[in-house]
Amino acid sequence: MILIADCGSTKIDWCLLNGKEKVAQIFTTGMNALMLTQEEMTQRIHDELMPHLASYKEVDEIYYYGAGIISDEIKGNVVSALKANLPMAQRIEVDSDLLAAARALCQRQPGIACIMGTGSNSCYYDGERVVDNVSPLGYILGDEGSGAVLGKRLVGDVLKKQLPEALCDEFLAEYGLDRNKIITAVYRQPAANRFLAQFGPFLAKHIDEPSIHKLVLSSMTDFFVRNVASYKGYQELPCNFVGSVAHVFEQVLREAAQPLGITIGNIIKNPMEGLIKYHSN
Repeated sequence: MILIADCGSTKIDWCLLNGKEKVAQIFTTGMNALMLTQEEMTQRIHDELMPHLASYKEVDEIYYYGAGIISDEIKGNVVSALKANLPMAQRIEVDSDLLAAARALCQRQPGIACIMGTGSNSCYYDGERVVDNVSPLGYILGDEGSGAVLGKRLVGDVLKKQLPEALCDEFLAEYGLDRNKIITAVYRQPAANRFLAQFGPFLAKHIDEPSIHKLVLSSMTDFFVRNVASYKGYQELPCNFVGSVAHVFEQVLREAAQPLGITIGNIIKNPMEGLIKYHSN
């Protein structure tokens, strides 16, 4: 049997395959391998995953894609945590969520693979591995097109009265916010990126308002210019996306790509079905 894990900081989507048949799908608490010790990951897998696998005798291969996989040392910690709980596995492969996106979107064909959710990222994928990556830099210095950056631009425009007054009032009322609450959440509380990214539904609801459309289109254009256009041959390869923001704002994404000569390929909300196809083949 094959066990696939798509791991984010909030949740992990585990899928157990018997050949090409999906026999179980399990959701557990997320793990950022950069933030947790090997012992903490081992315990969390033991407590949250293993009770669901008790009736499955053999897991032969494990493919784990996760947040925070940025070094061989961190990979080794995840491998050890998995091996401690699933010692029968003959093969354990641990890699980044970026490779997960590339495999899910492109399978075994070359292409540009992008993540556009709370954060954003991109890579050039040669059909086997990630061969180039423009650093996303996070929502303060980069992450163009992401939910966090869209939210940052929205609240900035609201507080600086760059949007129609009625729209600003509606936004503040809908989320129960004022200037002080926003400043506190962004500068004094943890996870400001998640706070900012929560406003995506408001943008989607008002996407036909010219000022909102302009805000989203501008950020999507920035993503292409500052990330995708850095890859050699970017106009010859399909540019593919995974993530909730790309899924919701697909039409604006295509609008931003067209004048730059970029061809949009697959757009999917999450990578698991693509990963199942990749590993079952």
